[in-house]
Amino acid sequence: MSKLNTMPNLVRPDDLYERLIRLHDGLSDAESAVVNAKLILLLANHIGDLEVIQQSIALARGDQAAPAV
Repeated sequence: MSKLNTMPNLVRPDDLYERLIRLHDGLSDAESAVVNAKLILLLANHIGDLEVIQQSIALARGDQAAPAV
């Protein structure tokens, strides 16, 4: 069974935050939404585990538990 890792796992989280903020520099709201969607799909593909992705979606929406696969 796959499990979503929710423990801090980034070596330099502030650097990631800065890069994510800069990703949107100069973009309209619509362009930012497209960039976010592309980034989500790229990272989901990299993860490659539907159960982990479903758990991530549930947590992002504020649900207590992800639906079973």
